[in-house]
Amino acid sequence: MTRLALLRYVTILDFPLVELFIYFALYSFLGWVMETCYCSIKERRLVPRGFLYGPVCPIYGGGVVLMLLFFTPLKGNLLLFYAVSVVVMTTWEYLVAWVLETTTHVKYWDYSNYKFNIQGRVCLWVALVWGLLSYVVIFWIQPQVDRLYDLIPYQVHFVLAAVILALFLVDSVMTIHHLALVSRLVTSVTTLGEELQVQMALAKAELGDKVSEQVDALQDKYREQIAGLEKYSRRFRSRYADLKAAKGFKVNHEHIVEAAKRAKEAIRSAGRFA
Repeated sequence: MTRLALLRYVTILDFPLVELFIYFALYSFLGWVMETCYCSIKERRLVPRGFLYGPVCPIYGGGVVLMLLFFTPLKGNLLLFYAVSVVVMTTWEYLVAWVLETTTHVKYWDYSNYKFNIQGRVCLWVALVWGLLSYVVIFWIQPQVDRLYDLIPYQVHFVLAAVILALFLVDSVMTIHHLALVSRLVTSVTTLGEELQVQMALAKAELGDKVSEQVDALQDKYREQIAGLEKYSRRFRSRYADLKAAKGFKVNHEHIVEAAKRAKEAIRSAGRFA
């Protein structure tokens, strides 16, 4: 038996690993098509979704893999199927949002304006839609995909999977590098913004020319960082209308004002007792 033939028996819950990967790639592409069409119609311009360079949205590919692995055995009980779909897929969306926000400091979608949302990462109406999408995929789309997949010789499956994997890896490396730049700039701009606001508040208290010079220097540096962030985040902002800095990486004006007040009092006290 050849090595390729042996790979057919590498499975996850009775699904061949190669088959799952091809399904992941296919539904990542179909998810990209669905999101791109929806957002393009909504914004009346072409909006190619996804944070990778290629035409894929991995959240959909990963979601469908979860559907195939865990929802297929529930096809005989539609109520249970729907309930489990809503819970599992909503948890998946929340996890993806949390990972992206934690690693890149950027919020790619925000449901905060909708009722019954959790930290803007998931909300009720989208959770209910996930249940419907799961039904459509498992009962209508996947049977047709299975039939087409079975028509392809298994040797071709491995070649196809290898080519797709190589493209994914190249795309992922390029995207991670780009995201790292954006993440670093978001953190830097936030820090500079906080420091700049404090220094400007101190300057307004007429605490000397030195503070004014610091403000001018910080403003120049801040403008440079903003220009860099504008450049490197343009692609992501064109794809995600709600793109914003994640919580913890936004300048909180009230906190800055309070910090400036404390700094001014400390400087004045030091002057009185010098």
